Amino acid sequence: MIAPARVAAYQILSAVSTGRADLADAIASTRTSLRDERDKALAAEIAIGVQRWLAAADHLIVRFSRRPIHQLDREVVDILRLSIYQLLYLTRVPASAVVDDAVELTKRAGKRSAGSLVNAVLRSISRNRRTLPWPRRPENPDDAASALEYLSVTLSHPSWLASRWYKRYGFEATEQWLRFNNAAAPLTIRINRFRNTPDELQKRLRGTGVSVKTARFAPDALIVENGNPLGGPGVAEGWFVVQDEASQLIPLLAGSKPGFRVLDPCGSPGGKATALAAAMGHAGMLVACDVRDRRMQLLQRTVASSGARNIRLVQADLTRPLPFGCPFDCVLVDAPCSGLGILRRDPDIRWRRREDDLPVLAAVQLEMLLHAADVVARGGRLIYATCSSEPEENESVAARFLARRSDFSAVDVRVVGTLVPSAVVDRRGHLRTLPHVHGLEAFFGAIFARA
Repeated sequence: MIAPARVAAYQILSAVSTGRADLADAIASTRTSLRDERDKALAAEIAIGVQRWLAAADHLIVRFSRRPIHQLDREVVDILRLSIYQLLYLTRVPASAVVDDAVELTKRAGKRSAGSLVNAVLRSISRNRRTLPWPRRPENPDDAASALEYLSVTLSHPSWLASRWYKRYGFEATEQWLRFNNAAAPLTIRINRFRNTPDELQKRLRGTGVSVKTARFAPDALIVENGNPLGGPGVAEGWFVVQDEASQLIPLLAGSKPGFRVLDPCGSPGGKATALAAAMGHAGMLVACDVRDRRMQLLQRTVASSGARNIRLVQADLTRPLPFGCPFDCVLVDAPCSGLGILRRDPDIRWRRREDDLPVLAAVQLEMLLHAADVVARGGRLIYATCSSEPEENESVAARFLARRSDFSAVDVRVVGTLVPSAVVDRRGHLRTLPHVHGLEAFFGAIFARA
């Protein structure tokens, strides 16, 4: 009998490789078919690991099968990928069990004739695991061809993206960045100040067997060191919000105060909206929006759990003029973007994105900023944020916006006070976090003030 976790991992990878779902949705939908929490965790670990090490696995498949990837059936490739990941990165699983399950999965997938190929490839990789033919780290980092082969294959990132970072930051910084993306991310939570103080939350978590440490940059961020806060009462009772530390820095740009009118037009899943509302106490009003029904439902659940009484939800599309007559003191545009800054959390993004996506996304982001600008009060603040690493979506959009709207001017992020550490502010006065510098996902934030 094939291990249930491996069957589930194959189903997840199949959904992703056929484009039926992204990785997060595929994991969520497949979890319901598994009863054992350990199987759920293992299936997710395999699927996420395969996406991280996809290029490395494909390199081995080509070398040991002596065939290009496109000449192999998709089902066979998915089975080989998940099995290679287990052989190389989950060594607690006996190699013989991995190979046997792979052959059985191949039969179950209707590719019985490929069983001998799968068996031969996996056994060869297992026998040679100490001497696998990876591209080696170049002795001369300035040798671009060798550097990019190592970065894109051995460290498993698209060559176009590795090339961009190599040219912009150099070899060592790029290598650190890619290793960061391939490492498991810690669970980071944000204190919900509507429900507890920092000391109260840590005491409550200790009572459930969870230990945390304070994060380096975001004032309300806690990094889980031991235990699982998601399995206790804290989620249902809204003690905290699961939110990466870099993401938690974005709401600090608002400088929100009690009595402010704030708009978060790209509000789902609600982490930034509830952080903004908490900074305002229960005073003032925050309007949070999104365009899709599913996203609005997620936003509604997050707001309800937070206990915030000053948030109003409105379904709206920021690619069109907004349906608001009264201006806002602050508008936060957390724009839909390439997501290239969060590849540690969402490793499948690296394979779904293409370089020519960037100008298309940037055009939409500029359109959103222009619509958001129309509802900013005079003397008010407009914030533009992304979880992208790329300048087309960040500095370029900011510059194009200022060229279109002469009634707005750039504001140095440090004017919002001491909440934003100077270590995460670049020379242009933008918020910028970088994996190889800060140990955080790559986020960007710019502030504009309306005259």
